[in-house]
Amino acid sequence: MRAILPAFHQQSLKMPAPQNRFKSRLAAGEVLIGAWLGLADPYAAEIAATAGFDWLLIDGEHAPNDLRSILAQLSVVEASGSSPVVRLPMGEDWAIKQALDLGAQSLLIPMVDSAAQAQALVRAVRYPPRGVRGVGSALARASRFSGIPDYLATADAQIWLGVQVETRAGLAALDGILAVEGVDGVFLGPADLSADMGYLGQLDHPEVLAAISDATRRIAAAGKAPGIIWTDEPNASRAIAEGARFVATAIDVITLAGAMRRAASSGKALRERVTAGAAPGPA
Repeated sequence: MRAILPAFHQQSLKMPAPQNRFKSRLAAGEVLIGAWLGLADPYAAEIAATAGFDWLLIDGEHAPNDLRSILAQLSVVEASGSSPVVRLPMGEDWAIKQALDLGAQSLLIPMVDSAAQAQALVRAVRYPPRGVRGVGSALARASRFSGIPDYLATADAQIWLGVQVETRAGLAALDGILAVEGVDGVFLGPADLSADMGYLGQLDHPEVLAAISDATRRIAAAGKAPGIIWTDEPNASRAIAEGARFVATAIDVITLAGAMRRAASSGKALRERVTAGAAPGPA
């Protein structure tokens, strides 16, 4: 036993941060299909995590999520075959630090309009001297609470950083953003982009679609992963054909709301059919 323990201890000291399958699969050239989690509930997230999507986005921008609800959903998605991606409401260093310490390895940051913003985000997800991420891994879930001895030395390599380009300013700065080392993917936001272009609510306006197509090809040509959300098959199909690599095709809120509305409508129609054919009661 005395001879075995030192060898085991030496081996444990070389334990690296967990592999980020979302990052490695995109790096291998795969096209990954995902869904948006906006219900802000771990039970709903677990249902989505058993559905078979390649990745699931836990939305902290437009869904009523806080740090604890993100953590609860992150836990159930990690335990599934789907890869979790966390979207923060902003790219502040302190918010990124907290999400990474929770164990998030893939982050999506909205409203990036310049190369300078992108560079600041890259520094926020990396430890010094390459970045400014605070060193608190000793008490963090990301290091399995100090259970991964080599976490500090290996964490940076497993972080995937995606930035959202969803304004005309962002499109104008796209080449500069793509030149920033450490930006792994660029997500195009059809809703915000269409609004900024003057076509609020018209996600499939020809000018919007043309801008998205051009940006998708430029992102792919730069060796980054283009991403987008389209819940209709024609737009999703075109995006993949043009080079999109991580594509969300469903939103849990919309899926549930649509199913419940159809169920209510069917139930009322059933009631009308039955009551219309019922025999009149006694006078």
